[in-house]
This record gives sequence, structure tokens and C-alpha cells, in this order.
Amino acid sequence: MALLLESLLHIIVLFLPKPVINWFYKRSRALFHHLTPRHPAKEGEKKAVDDVLNARDFEALCAVHGYAHEEHVVLTKDGYLLGLHRLCAKRGEKNPHPGHSTGKPVVYLHHGLLMNSEVWVCLTDSQRCLAGYDVWFGNNRGNKYSKKSIHHDPNSTKFWDFSIDDFAWHDIPDSIDHILQVTKAKSLSYVGFSQGTAQAFAALSIHPQLNEKVNVFIALAPAMSPAGLSAPIVDGLMKSSPTLLFLFFGRKSILSSATMWQSIIYPPIFAALIDRSLVWLFNWHSHNITTAQKIAAYAHLYSFASVKSVVHWFQIMRNATFQMYDDDILSPVVRTSVSSYRPARFPTRNIAAPIVLLWGDSDSLVDIEKMMAQLPEHTYAKRLHGYEHLDILWGKNVHQDVIPEVLAALNRFALRPAGNATNDKPE
Repeated sequence: MALLLESLLHIIVLFLPKPVINWFYKRSRALFHHLTPRHPAKEGEKKAVDDVLNARDFEALCAVHGYAHEEHVVLTKDGYLLGLHRLCAKRGEKNPHPGHSTGKPVVYLHHGLLMNSEVWVCLTDSQRCLAGYDVWFGNNRGNKYSKKSIHHDPNSTKFWDFSIDDFAWHDIPDSIDHILQVTKAKSLSYVGFSQGTAQAFAALSIHPQLNEKVNVFIALAPAMSPAGLSAPIVDGLMKSSPTLLFLFFGRKSILSSATMWQSIIYPPIFAALIDRSLVWLFNWHSHNITTAQKIAAYAHLYSFASVKSVVHWFQIMRNATFQMYDDDILSPVVRTSVSSYRPARFPTRNIAAPIVLLWGDSDSLVDIEKMMAQLPEHTYAKRLHGYEHLDILWGKNVHQDVIPEVLAALNRFALRPAGNATNDKPE
């Protein structure tokens, strides 16, 4: 039913004349200004918000912050084409050998669920960057920059038949191999956010040789086996039968109409709707993120993801185990206490690469004690007081609380041999 309604609304908006869409946008803007008091913004802040908000893609966002960038394409072993972005120089700096080594330490950043590489650069403060590094940004199959395969049409169900398993088997290791091939570096530093950490936990656990290529894994708002959602009805329903999502949303991309609503709703209202949704689903109040940053960043928050990958997360939540996708969705009822079948778990205790966790103690998706029990002894965890999930990306104090921790980990591990983390933790 949800899929039918979403498709119907999408078709209606698709054929609406542009003047009608503009009318909806203007009316929502007028309603917002009527219901909320005016708070005059500083001219510089307003320009920064508008520049980020109106940037159409990663390239435009880089231009806002004065960076030149390169685009790369990775062909995974199972035929998906993934977009990679690279920041290797400020605009105007000489880069005599584009597409080659810069001699700088290499850092690879990977986004979370329903996101793309833009979430790292949709900042209203240009000073929040990793200066002195050759920085790469990955993208999952199916999102804005990776919606292509040599085997399947993006409109087909087969194209969207992927879960976290596929990110771990292909997307992460194949992207890392491409980056190392281009840069000629022996190893890189991996910085993941949310599902981007889960993908690395999974990939490093099932590819022993990958640990030699990652000199440190920095996990921001790490995700492994979340307890669940704060909305009890949704949480209970999805945990009891995760595959109900297929009934509601089909077997392709989930919430694909989000970009449509974004185009016709005034940005402050769109940001307010996102805020209300985050409170309802996760009990995140986002007080650490400024209104200006929300308006700018929420426009870049959503990207396409498969329904199957979300089903996978609810399977993990239901079983309270960081496991591979359970294809046996109609498993028989067993009356004995001994299970006849158990999905394979990701062997995360086998990870050899150094691990640094930065987690917020107000993040409802992080159970740090349970997570640490599933990770090797050399894992280091840093608690961020009062931080929720998205705060670690866009919080107003990340330059004080998050970036220094990331830089400290990079300085400690980036220039040393990879894959040897025993008893080696940050001070």
C-alpha cells in the first residue's frame, strides 16, 4: 500500500507543471514565515547556508569550499559501477599529475545508510576539513553516484537485490583496492560513519588480507547491532517480521519519493519534518546541530538505498547479532530448544587493523558494551558526552570534540605499517 501511494504521488508530481511546483514551494515558504518568528541571520551565515543548500552535487559542494576534486569509477567484481570522489588539493594549488599519487597520507571516508558522499562536505564551516591528506569519498551501490551496473538495469528488481553482505564482499574492498592502485600507497586510513562503519566491520572480518591495507579504522557513530527504534509500533512490527518492509516498499529502492518532497517544500519546513522524524524514530533531538547547518545539510541527507539492506538491519536488530543476511525468510517453526538454522555471523573479533570508536552517549543506536564484546581487545573507544548520531557529522562543536580525535588517530597510525594492532591503543 505504501509503495502504491508513493508511486502514485511520484507520478503526479512528475507531470505537474513547473509553475505548480513553484506555487507549492512559495506557499510552504509563506506558511513558515507566518508561523515562526523572524530571526535575522548574519549575512555570511546566510550565504554559506544558501551556497551549500543550492549545490547540486559533490562537485558544486567542493567549489563552495574552494577545493578541486577528481571523479573515479570502480567496477566491482559483481558488475556494479561505484562513484568515488577525491580531494587532493585546494583550488589553485598545483596538481601536476591528476589521477596519480600526491605523496600525502591517504584517507577514505564512507557514508551511512540512505546517504552518499555529499554528507561529508555539506558543511557551513569550510574550516572543518582534513588538511594535509589525500582524501577519498566512497559511495554504495544504488545511491546517487553509483546507480549503474553492467549486468542489471537500475529499474529492475535484480539491480536492487543487495544487502550489507554485498557492501562487505565487494563495495568496500574493491573501492580500497582502486584507491591504493591510483595513489600507489601501501595502506590507507578508513573513516566510516554509521552504516559505513558496519560495512568496514564486516569487510575487515571476512577479508583477512584487507587488514593489511587499512592502517587504522576510525568508526564515527559506530553501528553493529542496534537495540532498535524508539517508535514502539514500528520497532515491534519490523522486528517480528523484517520482510514486511518488502510488502510496504517493494523490492527496489526505499523512500525514493524523498527527493520529490524536498523539491516542493521550503527548506526550513523540510528540515523541521526531518527533525520530527528523527525524534519519533530514534529519540534524537539534534540540539547540537545549528538550524543553519540543518537547513543546509538535510538537503543532502537522503540518497537511494535498497529495501533489502534495510530489511537486513531489522534482521540484525531482531536477533541482536551482527549477522549476514538471512535468506531463509520462511524458516520453519521449531518446537525444540535447539535451533535448526542460524545465519552466519560476521567474525568481527578477527579484525587485525587498529580500531578507534568515537561514539555519543546520547546515541540510541550504539550499545557500546555489547559492541566492545564483539570486537578485538585492541579496540579503543572514546565517549563523546551529549552527542547523538548525526551530531558527530554536523554538530556545532565537532571541531573541538571530534576532528581532534580523528587527527590524533591519523597521526598515530597513518604513517606506520598496517595490520599490526596488538596492544596498540591511543593514549
